[in-house]
Amino acid sequence: MSIPNYQMFMLPLLQCLSDGSDHPVASLRQKLAEHFSLTEEDLEILLPSGKQPVYENRIGWASSYLKHAGLLEYAKRGVYRITDRGREVAADPPDRITVHFLEQFPEFVEFRTRGRTDSEGDSSNLNEESHSSNTPDETIEAAYSQFRGELVSELRALLLSVPWQFFERLVIDVLVSMGYGGSRKEAGEAFQKGSDGGIDGTIKEDRLGLDIIYVQAKRWAQNKTVGRPDIQQFAGALQGKRARKGVFITTSDFSKEAREYVQYTDSKIILLNGQELAELMIDHDVGVSKSQTYIIKKIDTDYFESS
Repeated sequence: MSIPNYQMFMLPLLQCLSDGSDHPVASLRQKLAEHFSLTEEDLEILLPSGKQPVYENRIGWASSYLKHAGLLEYAKRGVYRITDRGREVAADPPDRITVHFLEQFPEFVEFRTRGRTDSEGDSSNLNEESHSSNTPDETIEAAYSQFRGELVSELRALLLSVPWQFFERLVIDVLVSMGYGGSRKEAGEAFQKGSDGGIDGTIKEDRLGLDIIYVQAKRWAQNKTVGRPDIQQFAGALQGKRARKGVFITTSDFSKEAREYVQYTDSKIILLNGQELAELMIDHDVGVSKSQTYIIKKIDTDYFESS
């Protein structure tokens, strides 16, 4: 089954604690995985950032909300126990514990509205959030993914509108920002415009020039696919330049046959399509600038453990 949303974890989590014993977080995760019949594949699914499993994140927020509602508490670092209020709820449980259910407890309402302005903390916003199946982390990451996806689309459109000289500089800037080519001047001198409006040349793999990479970039419309013949020609050019490694960049995409072909060549050939080129531009700050920076902070449990 798919991983339940964080609100669906709340009641089973409280019931796991209802025996009155102290339970480490690791054992609670195991019990809840068994309760929901989650597979190893389910447990390995990560948030878009790749920094935490979705399963652990949702249990974390479920336990946090139950704690702020006064239904459970920390016994010590990484260990939970049920409270008297939690026992009362567990003895006569609702069908589900949800954010709406927890809003009957003043401590939880205070937690939810703390730090908000009057307009941000009114009941209509609380009720709207109560129906969300995402944790706050998932909401933030989903918004980030949406912004990034829109930025990628805008960049891909811009790549098709700039002059080829600018496109050449852009490709060089991306490669140099990734650590290839030595200096930008050295990288720029190695490239030239191709007959089809693309660019090609060689670039140092590192600043010492221990190996050479042959690069070809084609600024093609998104509906024009780079096929196997183009990659075969590129592989032949590698041999002609005695290069063992190559990067083929396009603003469009590669055919299935082209991607299959590079797996069987003697040379190491990397294919970068328009989506991947735009992603690299974002990751290495080429053609983009920071708009806003949000720092999400969490409790440093090690600090308080040493008190």
